Amino acid sequence: MLDTRPADAFVERFIPGSVSAGSSGKYDKWIVENIADPLVVLISEAGNEDEAIARFQTAFPSISWKVLDGGFEAWEKASCPLDMIIEVEADELALDLPHDPSLQVIDLRGEEEFEAAHVTKAQHIPLAELIDLATIANFDEDQQLYLHCGGGQRSILAASLIKKQGVHNLRVVAGGFDAIQREKSIPITQKPGHS
Repeated sequence: MLDTRPADAFVERFIPGSVSAGSSGKYDKWIVENIADPLVVLISEAGNEDEAIARFQTAFPSISWKVLDGGFEAWEKASCPLDMIIEVEADELALDLPHDPSLQVIDLRGEEEFEAAHVTKAQHIPLAELIDLATIANFDEDQQLYLHCGGGQRSILAASLIKKQGVHNLRVVAGGFDAIQREKSIPITQKPGHS
């Protein structure tokens, strides 16, 4: 199931097991090539079902695209199960970092972004590695995972992939590394020559 609603709506409530495809379409190709089965159910906002199918059908005609009739609202009205992603601000990460030994920052950005600057002691797991279930299986259930990317969209996609595999002890840092860098109390390891 691919949820095509905006990421901020997905964070608040989504169908368990669905993957955030956001509304920007920025990661559509990656999502379809790495995650999609031959049959995909698209979840949209009510009234946007045709738009959701049109977004994917032209680019990926070999996949059988179905849409949830009545959109996400129909699921919600039927009182079916819902999930959510906890989003935290960078200042909350700054408060938790020195006091929670189980806290693990997961940096989802690309290699060059990570090498240029990253949260000290962050674990680097590029988004592409999360399609390998062994990567997700390596997370310790006692860890508190704080995910971030550059600006926010990849981390919500990553959180949905991780939650789909039954790992729920995670948070997404709103605003990503851009917001983290502005929080001066978070230790950053920087490549010499980068500022």
